[in-house]
Amino acid sequence: MITLYDCATAPNPRRARIFLAEKGVVHETVQIDLRSGEQMSEAFRAINPHCTVPTLRVDATLVLTDNAAIAAYLEAQYPQPPLLGNSPNDKAEIASLNWRMEFDGLMPVAEALRNGSPAMADRALPGPVNYAQIPELAQRGLARAQRFFETLDAHLADRSFVAAEQFSVADITAVVAVDFARVIKLKPDERYPHLLRWRAAMGERPSCKL
Repeated sequence: MITLYDCATAPNPRRARIFLAEKGVVHETVQIDLRSGEQMSEAFRAINPHCTVPTLRVDATLVLTDNAAIAAYLEAQYPQPPLLGNSPNDKAEIASLNWRMEFDGLMPVAEALRNGSPAMADRALPGPVNYAQIPELAQRGLARAQRFFETLDAHLADRSFVAAEQFSVADITAVVAVDFARVIKLKPDERYPHLLRWRAAMGERPSCKL
């Protein structure tokens, strides 16, 4: 049985949860309490020395420790429905826009949160090593996240999906990024009508309620 090491309150494991749900993959879930530092425990380090979630244990020899690897494995093992694209053109467009959603959306929000929240002092980056916060990066992250909302709204002006006219991993990453922005008090509003329309449509999918 596939096992997902998850954290219900964190954005990156949610990406894996949605992907698994869209594929209909039966799996077990183990919650890792990031707030208490369970990811740093010796028990979890033995599973994933990077001390991060999501982690997907496929079998005794294969443990995947990032969303890129998890998506690649699941798409190859469970090709329907395709979430990484069908044609070469679609695969390229989805890969490019998925990275854009991560770089322009998820990363800035994380940058603002990790460098601005007192609760994350000395935890400016995930993983086994502590890094000090840089307050200027919190300010930059907020500015970048605001810009992300603007560019995503414009991108969705004549689109129902982020990429290739189909629901894909790019939509998954974008949904998680938009929702995650709430932690820095940023939510889509009437200034972003196309973003609101798209997010409402995504909300009709059972996977995006996870």
